[in-house]
Amino acid sequence: KRVIVQGLGNVGYHAALFLSQEDGALITHVLERDGAVVNQTGIDIAALRAHIFETGSVSGFDGYVKSGMEMLEADADILIPAAMEHVITEQNADQIKTPLIIEAANGPVSAEADVILRDRGVVIIPDLYANAGGVTVSYFEWIKNLSRIRFGRMQRRAEENRFGALVEGMEMMTGGTFPPALLDKAMRGGSEIDLVRSGLEDTMRNSYQVISDVWNREAVAPDLRTAAMMVAVRRIAQSYQSLGL
Repeated sequence: KRVIVQGLGNVGYHAALFLSQEDGALITHVLERDGAVVNQTGIDIAALRAHIFETGSVSGFDGYVKSGMEMLEADADILIPAAMEHVITEQNADQIKTPLIIEAANGPVSAEADVILRDRGVVIIPDLYANAGGVTVSYFEWIKNLSRIRFGRMQRRAEENRFGALVEGMEMMTGGTFPPALLDKAMRGGSEIDLVRSGLEDTMRNSYQVISDVWNREAVAPDLRTAAMMVAVRRIAQSYQSLGL
């Protein structure tokens, strides 16, 4: 997939980095306040980030163009506005070419633009879901602080021993040996960061499934944004009801 990222701060940088390194996406456009970097074969995100830290600008990096904001209208598969609100308005909504927009920033699509894009069939992953990862992991951190023990401390060695016994049994049954790289991956218990990322992925996957189900099944939810708000309000109501309020 070809991806446009507007804003290479913490959110935009990590989104671009993980999409390119772990999902095989091509980050073809990175937009910043002083221009953009364009490379149809994929931008080296880590190198661009280092260049910005060194020079304070995207200017001078290979593929630099001065007219940055115009790149919002470039041809790609996914657009990730990750910098500021209302970068997509009724003035430029008709020129957006990507079929999917992921709102990594807060409110990057204006209400008027939202209607225009929805009428055109553009799918918008709303900000209240898309950028909830930070709050989710903060919740994990709060739980860790309450327990006063790091994630994985109680089960990591048990997992390693269990997987070790499984590998040993498979080798005995087959007469073969595990490849070293695969063996290391199978034997290593989950580290704290592994467990946090696993919990975040599980939370985001489950949440999207609930939101998507409401969007696809209920006529009163014409888009994912409305569906997400409906899910949130219903859960708050259920919480109050369970408390007898």
